Amino acid sequence: MQYRFFTIQAFDSEAATEDLNRFIRTHRVLEVQQEFVSAQNGGYWYFSIKYIHGDNPTFYQDKKEKTDYRKLLDKDTFDVFEKLREYRKKIAEDDAVPAYAVFTDAELSEIAKLKEITEQQIKKINGIGEKKTEKYGNLLSEMFQANKESIKTGNP
Repeated sequence: MQYRFFTIQAFDSEAATEDLNRFIRTHRVLEVQQEFVSAQNGGYWYFSIKYIHGDNPTFYQDKKEKTDYRKLLDKDTFDVFEKLREYRKKIAEDDAVPAYAVFTDAELSEIAKLKEITEQQIKKINGIGEKKTEKYGNLLSEMFQANKESIKTGNP
């Protein structure tokens, strides 16, 4: 863990501000403390930044792009995927967990491709283990089976 300090005059050009922003964008920042200091020659902002020094200076620039499942899946499979996302949201709300803790979008897209959504089929998908299948697989399967016809016809 390391520290870096920036001082920016209150009415300075944007160059110093851009240096600060560039540093924050390209490092894994743990904490930023700021303080406004008045002085005889005017005021300035003082920033103390705690960060992790690493080999990857473009830490935040390497984020993966979002997957567009509408383009990745055919229309019927995408419709199933969308319905599964609704079920996942309901399950997550009931269990007070984030939706991705139930199933990720990648996992749901694989579930949507199944000919029959059952606990046994869900268990075969990469990334879905025994515990997740026991906890959420059966519930998702039941919700899907109960609404199977409405999904195929596009009616609620």
